[in-house]
Amino acid sequence: MPDKLIIVESPAKANTIKKFLGGNTKVVASMGHIRDLPKSKLGIDIEHDFEPEYINIRGKGDLIKSLKKDAKASKKVYLATDPDREGEAIAWHLAYLLDIPEDSVCRVTFNEITKETVQESMKHPRKIDKNLTDAQQARRVMDRIVGYKMSPVLWKKVKRGLSAGRVQSVAVKLIVDRENEIEKFIPEEYWNIYVTLLEEKSQKTFEAHFYGKDGKKQEIHTKEEVDTILGAIKNQDYIVKDIKKSEKKRTPAPPFTTSTMQQEASRKLGFTLKKTMSVAQGLYEGVKVPQKGSVGLITYMRTDSTRISEEAREAAKKQIEKHYGKEYYENRYYKTKKDAQDAHEAIRPTYIDLEPEQIKEALTPDQYKLYRLIYHRFMASQMAAAVYDTVAVDIDAGEYRFKASGQTLKFKGFMTLYVESEDGEQEKKNKKEETDMALPELQVGERVIEKKIEPKQSFTEPPPRYTEASLVKALEEKGIGRPSTYSPTITTILERRYIEKEQKQLVPTDLGKIVNKLLTENFPDIINVTFTAKIEEEFDEVAERKRKLETSYSRILWSI
Repeated sequence: MPDKLIIVESPAKANTIKKFLGGNTKVVASMGHIRDLPKSKLGIDIEHDFEPEYINIRGKGDLIKSLKKDAKASKKVYLATDPDREGEAIAWHLAYLLDIPEDSVCRVTFNEITKETVQESMKHPRKIDKNLTDAQQARRVMDRIVGYKMSPVLWKKVKRGLSAGRVQSVAVKLIVDRENEIEKFIPEEYWNIYVTLLEEKSQKTFEAHFYGKDGKKQEIHTKEEVDTILGAIKNQDYIVKDIKKSEKKRTPAPPFTTSTMQQEASRKLGFTLKKTMSVAQGLYEGVKVPQKGSVGLITYMRTDSTRISEEAREAAKKQIEKHYGKEYYENRYYKTKKDAQDAHEAIRPTYIDLEPEQIKEALTPDQYKLYRLIYHRFMASQMAAAVYDTVAVDIDAGEYRFKASGQTLKFKGFMTLYVESEDGEQEKKNKKEETDMALPELQVGERVIEKKIEPKQSFTEPPPRYTEASLVKALEEKGIGRPSTYSPTITTILERRYIEKEQKQLVPTDLGKIVNKLLTENFPDIINVTFTAKIEEEFDEVAERKRKLETSYSRILWSI
């Protein structure tokens, strides 16, 4: 008879944990959720406090029998499912099936699966947190009510088998709205004037761009305006009017949250959200590496906090000072946004001494790429700022002003290791900022020689289509969904063919446009960003015991 039975979600996690616990301990996996609402009916008693009718998930009968047998044969059962609302709910369902009393001290969580953390966590079990299970239940019940109320509209008007959801339908709406903006967009003409100038002493050339007239900024919209300016400066000398020299610092990005990891893995590695979360899950649950055996290489990967432990901070300091020198280290604290669930640390490596190159052979190519990204992002977050020497020059040609700017990198700091990516225009701007653009030494009052003048016509561009990365960013900024929902939401609307990918861009299909039109017309109070974000806040309030479940359910029903 085992002294302890520990139940986790996955076999990989079970195998890693087993190695850390001596004595007569058995570790088994529930293979995810074990009970859920029925698929064939609503499964919620709306008349009696929205009581959910949970049933055992089909196909899990033998597993449930096995778990019951193991639990009966053990002196003590510990429920060590993932450390979030979903994991808490799985633990709650397991406790129900295994007849574990509600006030039993049986719940254990691991923010990282390392020997030290697992052994320490096992010393501090707690009761199942009813606040967290209520919050998860609120989400599950509400999503079921919304789906059951909205989906029949699609079956009747479009075809059977289509689905609607509280978060997925709002995500589709964002993509359709963006497509409508693009289709309605009318480009506007604008011009820039670039002049190549020569500094005579050094014989170096540099570029300046048109700024305005009489020191005031002026936009150019037509060829006629360009011709007027060119005519006015044709025989004018270019005189250096003002020179400003300064120092600019660029600070590192914080360690990863779920959403920033998904965004960066999409931009830098070309990973889909689903792939990123799958690879991260493997890194968290355990990988066999030399000298340490099977260990979790990263902290829990569903988090919206940028907090890191003091131990990790200290380990990063030692590693940075050892590899780069003391001047490269800076003790940094990052502000977590106000609505973040701050239960977990940011995503970081569990062992700072396990550098990516060191364990490359033990990882799959995808694991190596993601681990390297997480490792470098975390280390860079604790490094000193990059420092640039910058110079900004005003050059007058008669009444008209041109501006030139230059910079040289004086101290690379965190950029030695890692630079954050951005979508579209911001990425181009970042790349430009990272490049040294030195101007020749200039003096106020100095005359510089025009070598070439080039007007350039451009047109304003429509807003870009969403990519997986930029949609996650938008969902997070608007408060729609939470770290655990971004990947399944986008995966679902792709699988339902409501949207499709063209290169990396997300484009609504005709089906997606029809579904969005029907839902926004029939359920305007639900398929809108403000309502969906408000409901997320209410789930958080349920988790924090500031709100009862029933008030949130009632709001949904009232809206429907």
